[in-house]
Order: sequence, then C-alpha cells, then structure tokens
Amino acid sequence: MKLVGYIRVSTDRQVEDGFGLAVQEKMIRTWCRQHDHALGRAVYRDEGYSGTLPAPERPALTDALSEVEDGLAEGIVVGRLDRLARRLVTQEAILAQVWKSDGRVFTTDQGEILQDDPEDPMRTAMRQMIGVFSELEHSMIVARLRAGRKEKAAQGGYAYGAPPYGWQAIAGELVEHPTEQVGLTRARELRTAGASLREICRLLEAEQFPPRRSDRWHPEAVRRMLQHEAPYTLRARTT
Repeated sequence: MKLVGYIRVSTDRQVEDGFGLAVQEKMIRTWCRQHDHALGRAVYRDEGYSGTLPAPERPALTDALSEVEDGLAEGIVVGRLDRLARRLVTQEAILAQVWKSDGRVFTTDQGEILQDDPEDPMRTAMRQMIGVFSELEHSMIVARLRAGRKEKAAQGGYAYGAPPYGWQAIAGELVEHPTEQVGLTRARELRTAGASLREICRLLEAEQFPPRRSDRWHPEAVRRMLQHEAPYTLRARTT
C-alpha cells in the first residue's frame, strides 16, 4: 500500500527518553519495508505539538490526513497510537476522519487499527482502552511538570514551559530573541495589512525567517504566534 507517515513530539523530554522524531521515522520506514508498503512522500512531522490537540491545530497531521482524503495515500502509519492522539476523544475523531475517507491506520507496534465491527465489540473496547491509558499517562506527566514548575518558580526562575516565539529563557530569565522578534514584528505588520495566514507563511519563508519547530511555516503556527502576548514575566517587568 501507499502510506503516509506521521511523527510527533511535544517536548524535548521525548527526545531524551529515546522516542524522538528520528527514532519514530526510523521505526516507520523499517516497518514499511518489512511489510512491503511504500511511503508516498516525506514523513510529516509535528514538533512541539501536544497529542491532545485536535487535527486542525496540528499542521503536519492536517497535511497527512489531506493526502488520505485526496486519494494520494491509502492510509497513515505512526510509531505508536499515542503519536496520533493523547486524548481518547481526539484519537477517535482522527480515526473516524481517516476511515471516512476510506483510508486505513497502522502503527508499527500493533499493525492495522481496524474499524469498529458490531460483531466484535471487544475490538472497539481494546482500542479505546489504549486511548484511556494514553490520556492518563499524559495527565500524570502534566501533573509532574506542574509540580516541578511550582518548585522552580519558588526559587525565582522562569517556570512556564517553552517560551513563545520571539522570546528565550537564559539562566532562568526570559529575554527577547533578536532574530525572532524581527520575524514576529514582520508577521504582525503583514496581518495588520490584511494578509492571510497562508500569505504570511509564504512571505516569512521568502524573507528567511525560520520557524522554531518545523521545516516550514504553517498557518496554525502563525495564528498561535500572533495570539501570544509578551510573556507574563516580561510584561510585569515593564509595567
């Protein structure tokens, strides 16, 4: 079959834990070779995007699903089901979207994720159970991170996760990122002038303003970047 690959990490911690983008891509390519499937295009990658986000808010996943919907690929393959989603409702919505397009879903550790069968309710139950435990694991990770951030904040350091585009954390202090600030200002100018998100993507790439977590700009990434105000610690320092 002609498949499209999808890989995702939400934080640098996943790279440290041995399940980064390169590892996932290798798993997918190896699995496809072993099962005589072909990857239609380059593997789509969402770097820095949570698995709790719905498909429209993950640019690379949206592109991968579009290939299935447009008939350019017969299905999508991921390293594990939790790369597709970290929340049960999100998982089920993505699976339904692929199946509605007559596509198929594969993971390198389970093989094909089969559609619901009224004659086999255990199939649905087992799949959804995996989604429930994935959601639980994500919630436990978030709880640990919150506890760590509270401790860090109590010690006076920056403790609010990855800084938004335009800022960087250095030695516990949040400071402006010079190059990204120029790109951010340019994006805001274009938006004020009436440019669409896709036009802003094209112009930022043409003017060589690199995105932070991807090979190219995506409309959703630009939208999120423009929505961010100055981080709290900077606003408080200047007011």
